[in-house]
Amino acid sequence: MEYRQLGRSGALVSSLALGTMNFGTDATGEDEAFAQLDAFLDAGGNLIDTADVYNGGVAQQTVGKWFASRPHEVTDRAVIATKARTRTGDAPNDEGISRRHLDRALTTSLRDLHVEAIDLYQMHSWDPLTPIEETLRFLDDAVSAGKIRYVGLSNFTGWQLQLAVSTARARGWETPVTLQAQYNLAIRQTELEMIPAARHNGLGILAWSPLASGFLTGKYDRDQPPSSDTRAGQGDPLYNFTSHNYEVDEHTWAAVDAVRDVAAKADATPAQVALAWVLSQPGVTTAIVGARTSDQLRSSLAAADLTLGQDAMDTLTQATMPAAAAYPYGPFGTAQRSRTANGPEALSQLIKAYARG
Repeated sequence: MEYRQLGRSGALVSSLALGTMNFGTDATGEDEAFAQLDAFLDAGGNLIDTADVYNGGVAQQTVGKWFASRPHEVTDRAVIATKARTRTGDAPNDEGISRRHLDRALTTSLRDLHVEAIDLYQMHSWDPLTPIEETLRFLDDAVSAGKIRYVGLSNFTGWQLQLAVSTARARGWETPVTLQAQYNLAIRQTELEMIPAARHNGLGILAWSPLASGFLTGKYDRDQPPSSDTRAGQGDPLYNFTSHNYEVDEHTWAAVDAVRDVAAKADATPAQVALAWVLSQPGVTTAIVGARTSDQLRSSLAAADLTLGQDAMDTLTQATMPAAAAYPYGPFGTAQRSRTANGPEALSQLIKAYARG
């Protein structure tokens, strides 16, 4: 397993992280979750990602029970990341990234995880009602108090990320080191603003859903209903052909075709190919993989050792380029923001090309 810096911090994390969203479901009960955690550390993984809302808090509690059941020489290798922001109760203040909600959420996470400090505490998403100064000041205080070690963001857009980082730096507060965002061959709009903003500021990208809710495993087909042994086929609303993440369209199937084609030539599974592509992208620190079973997890972890050739990378990248209108992210808008020290300006060249028809 390769290790990479957690953003600009000195902490090192595995290139694949273990996602725990399935922990606490019927398919991944406590015993199976413990087996996955053990297998992950045995394979050299160390970054474990959870959240206070996964399965009503059960996922986070399961990780904590695993911590409490293992000797320190085992758990000391783990880097624990959790998140707060999403609603956890019925009261008005049971969501958001206000000082009040975060104080209670952090106390709950520390208790549930059976740890004295959380390695990476992530804001699960932007909160339009809370001034960013209030959030950042709380996080800085929590670092000073020894309750968290690093600050992360999740699902922040480019301008939201820049505002958070610039404000923290201007005030001398703890600066975020990571951005967790959905990123895979089927969802590459992240490349338009979020990833450039993160890279500009030295934040490491933690890619969630690198397999696009299972579509990039190759187990679904265009003209066939999902098999009954898949979560889509079982009616799981998080795994269907119009999922909460995106609407499955021709671009999705183009990504599926590409990973199948490359996998057949590389003697690998489509999932391993999809993960290897994500891990090779600039700015990506880790890809977060989840599984229902330990066997599924071990298959995904093999992607850490898969190196794709340039032809394979080109096939995947070219087949799944994110669609963008001419403005602001397409050729016209991009040309407006381009500049070179020598040579003609891109915008002038584009205008001339349009004029020529």
